[in-house]
Amino acid sequence: MRNRRAALAAIAGAASLALTLSACGQNSEGGSNESDGDAKGGTIGIAMPTKSSERWIADGKNVVTELESKGYKTKLVYGEDDPDQQVSQVENLITQGVKALIVAAIDNKSMNNVLQQAKDANIPVISYDRLILGTQNVDYYASFDNEKVGELQGTYIVEKLGLKDGSKKGPFNIELFAGSNDDNNTRYFFGGAMKVLQPYIDKKQLVVGSKQTKLNQVTTLRWDGGTAQKRMDDILTSAYKRERVDAVLSPYDGISIGILSALKSDDYGSKSKPLPIVTGQDAEVASVKSIIAGQQSMSVFKDLRKLAKVSSNMVDALLKDKKPEVNDTKTYDNGAKVVPAYLLEPVAVDKSNYQKELIDSGYLKESDVK
Repeated sequence: MRNRRAALAAIAGAASLALTLSACGQNSEGGSNESDGDAKGGTIGIAMPTKSSERWIADGKNVVTELESKGYKTKLVYGEDDPDQQVSQVENLITQGVKALIVAAIDNKSMNNVLQQAKDANIPVISYDRLILGTQNVDYYASFDNEKVGELQGTYIVEKLGLKDGSKKGPFNIELFAGSNDDNNTRYFFGGAMKVLQPYIDKKQLVVGSKQTKLNQVTTLRWDGGTAQKRMDDILTSAYKRERVDAVLSPYDGISIGILSALKSDDYGSKSKPLPIVTGQDAEVASVKSIIAGQQSMSVFKDLRKLAKVSSNMVDALLKDKKPEVNDTKTYDNGAKVVPAYLLEPVAVDKSNYQKELIDSGYLKESDVK
């Protein structure tokens, strides 16, 4: 995992540069990007969570590309995992008169007031990958089958341990990690995984050494790898003085890298102490390299190109007074309404199929991961 202190310094430097350029009336990669499209369809505001994650950078670029191909201009902003900053950014986009908003929320409950402003200005809102909660003012939701993501992770664990086919009975030691508690997807990922894992835990074929099994005990604020690394360090110190960890449910690649760092510091990965099965999500380059090297076991691939296309198609349909295509009208209740959604299918990738799914499909280049 890259040096966390250096990463934070880089983010702080980028934020400082963004403020400086903004004051001079220029665009900055660290803050917002405004496209040079021909504006046939007006300008679309895009609010993404952070540039410290590879996947959100890709999301931003993909959405801009899709919208520009349809004749729209774009204003892309990154909130750098600060909910207040993101709310301010969305407010500014509304003030600037964007025709629609695509928002991947940092905090799923922080957007209510600003989205009322969008409603008052007749600006439709697409909730992008992370469902915004507690407001009527979300028109559509574009995401993946989030429960299936967790099911793929849980299934991979029980299959690789030999529990699913009955070739091994266990018990095996497992630790559980979940995403950020302010991201609605976290409960779907964790719920999907536990649907698979819980029966084996109940039969004591899987044993959680830390005894931390409830969602509120295993969340990782802001999906932060450093936070996950510290928690894994603490678990190894307190619960695994003699026992070894056989599997770790990790919901996201950045968290997985942190977990692996903690495991390696405890001599896992040596001949006498092999690494446990470690899951992940998003097929980020660092984790794909780790999978190829035989460290992280798998990741769940979500083709962000397709998600960008779905969300952009939704915007285009709404602005042309058409009804966007959806395939789920029951699952995603945000507490104020059931938000109509289009869900894409995730795919489990490991050493056996990453070439086909990631390289041959053009999602990543061979040079990226070798």
